[in-house]
Amino acid sequence: MAHIGVLKALEEAGFPRPSLVVGTSMGAIVGGLYACGMQPEEMVHFITEEFNITDYLDSFAFRLNGPVGKILQTGQILASLATRPGIDKGVQVLELLKKLTKGKTFDETEIPFRCNAVDLYSGQDVVFNSGSVAMAIRASISFPLFFEPFQYREMYLVDGGLMNNMPVDIARQEGYRRVLAVSVNRFKLQTAKDLKNGPQIIYRSFECSLKDTKENTAPADLTLDASDETTPFSFFRQKEHIELGERTVRANIESLEKFFKPHLWFLG
Repeated sequence: MAHIGVLKALEEAGFPRPSLVVGTSMGAIVGGLYACGMQPEEMVHFITEEFNITDYLDSFAFRLNGPVGKILQTGQILASLATRPGIDKGVQVLELLKKLTKGKTFDETEIPFRCNAVDLYSGQDVVFNSGSVAMAIRASISFPLFFEPFQYREMYLVDGGLMNNMPVDIARQEGYRRVLAVSVNRFKLQTAKDLKNGPQIIYRSFECSLKDTKENTAPADLTLDASDETTPFSFFRQKEHIELGERTVRANIESLEKFFKPHLWFLG
């Protein structure tokens, strides 16, 4: 959600819109909606006033509250994982994405867009550049265990961040020489108090496995660090994370001016 604040602040500062948007996982959602024409202010309103993640999950487990609910929830989650490839099928999320993207294909976006996912069959990073934007995003956000992998053609797709969480190389391969990246996943040392539940353990394991991959990733010309101490699963701190993105842009305004300055003549 910090990506929304970054886009909002960049536009308010008068910087030009990107010529290409590339995103993975949550970045695929924000980047894809932006590329389809959804303005940052619209995203802010939707996220803070209308969106509740539990309204768009298929699993009954995510709708239970209280001590008894937690016991039933744990049992259902374990049962689900024993018989299915994920807790949630992601059907309602896909329908929401179709609505928000207005059913657009990659050829119909206002800004060229790319996102990636990982094919469990081949073990390869898959880059989407055609077809339904909503389906591509659904594939890119398929976080293992949480969402079922997305079956697409002859592929079984999970979260693109597992192999390429900062897909600068996709923009480079498309021929773009200057790339501005936004990172919300700074690798930080942690202690036992930071790793108290299953999702935290799982995500930390992915972070550790990605650490070397990140170090070998093609660097962007400028990377904005919009990370803080909260966990990636803090979906209910929307305003705080959007404001984090805005503060990140303001804190890096001089670097951003240098990044854009050599190319302002293209604007006429």
